This record gives sequence, structure tokens and C-alpha cells, in this order.
Amino acid sequence: MDARYVRGKQGLQWIVSGFYFFRQAPLNWILLCFTYLLIGATLGLIPLLGSFVGTLTMPVFVAGIMVGCRQLDLTGKLDLGYLFVGFKKNTSALITIGGLYLIGDVLIIGVFMLLGGDAVVDMWLYGKRFDESELPAVMDDALSAFLFALLLVIPLLMAVWFAPMLVMFENMPPVIAMRKSFFACLRNIFAFQIYFITLLFLAFLASIPYGLGFILWFPVTFASVYVSYKDLFHYDEDSGTDPAPDEHENKEDVSQIEQR
Repeated sequence: MDARYVRGKQGLQWIVSGFYFFRQAPLNWILLCFTYLLIGATLGLIPLLGSFVGTLTMPVFVAGIMVGCRQLDLTGKLDLGYLFVGFKKNTSALITIGGLYLIGDVLIIGVFMLLGGDAVVDMWLYGKRFDESELPAVMDDALSAFLFALLLVIPLLMAVWFAPMLVMFENMPPVIAMRKSFFACLRNIFAFQIYFITLLFLAFLASIPYGLGFILWFPVTFASVYVSYKDLFHYDEDSGTDPAPDEHENKEDVSQIEQR
């Protein structure tokens, strides 16, 4: 399964369609995203281990949200139980994606520190001061380290962008899913440029009214991820067709969770 090529303007259409998904079940969307963010914030309070667990389980939660998007697309219904479907199906593969992302993240941070980013970290966290004669060189090294790290982060994000969905919906092995995700993003790099620039602009607008705009921004962003996946990998599907066997299985998983 390979992703198709789309024009750059599709990046904007993904966000518009994501807003349409939000309008279908706004309260359920807010509850779903708030619960996920609350779980992430709670894990963040645990030193070291919390960040480790949060990164490992991120693809699991994302896959669950994407299952919710698919069911909303097919049936018009969305509920909180979908958030945890990833813990019932393909869990090990999803956690493997999180583990590979964590390894890549650690390596990138290591490169950043080696190239001069450690000085900025010392200034920021520990209040370390440098002489005026040293400061230009320190900032120059820090800027170079940041730009190089950014060049490494972008391919890593491309590799994990569609990977949870390819594992959950297509039952792909995690490494193959990450490879497919990377090349799908690379093939549509112009659409993703417009997509991310628009999302950043909307995030700026969302932050103005005391951050209240993020109540809308997060659901629309998650929904737009599903829309982009469907547009690139399942563009020939009729959204009105019956759910595939995998989706029936996901519904059973959710019903079991609700019973518990």
C-alpha cells in the first residue's frame, strides 16, 4: 500500500474537513481530547518515568483516537471508549513505534547537546552566565545545534505521522508502517508544508483568548490527521460503506471497555 500524491492545497482541505468532523460531535471531541491531555499531563508530573511512559504510549492513544475518527466517519458516533482501543489491539506494535520514536528522540537530543546546545540548557535551567566575549560564540553554536537537530526531528516526525494508523487499520509491522509513513509525507511535502503552516497560524490565534481556542484546535488537528490518512491511503473508498472486519472488532473492544 503506497500513498498517492496530492496537490499542496489539500493541506488546507485536511484542516477544513477536520473542522467538519469536530462539528459532528463537538462535546465528545472535547471530552476525548481533554482526557488524553489530562493523562499526558499526569504522566508528565512523574520525573523521568512519566515522560518515558508517555512517549511509549503516545501511538497507542493516537491509534485509539483515529479509530474513533473512523467510526465517526462511518456511523456518526464518537465516544470516550475509543481512546483506549489501542490497548486491546496491536498494542505491542504501537508501543514499538513509541519505542523507536523515543530512541530517535534521545539520539537527537544527544546530538544537540554535543553540538553546543548544552550551553543553552545550562543558561535556561541553571542560570549559567557567560562573558560578553563568549556569548556570541555560544549562541552561534547553539543556533547551529538547533538547526541540525531540527533537520533530524522532521524525518522522525514524518516516520511516525501515519504509522499508528497503518498498524491499527492495515495491520502493518511497525518498521514497515514507519517507512510507509515517511515516504507518504515526503511525496506530499508541499501539502504538509501548507498544512503545518496553517496549523501554526491557527495555534497562534487559539492562544490569544487565554488559550481557550485550543479547545477547538486540538480536536480539529486530530481529526485532520485522520482525514489526511484517508485522503492519501484510502482516497478511493466510499465513506458510506459498512465498516471493515477490523472496525467491527474495534467496536467489540470498545463495548468490552464500556462494560468494565
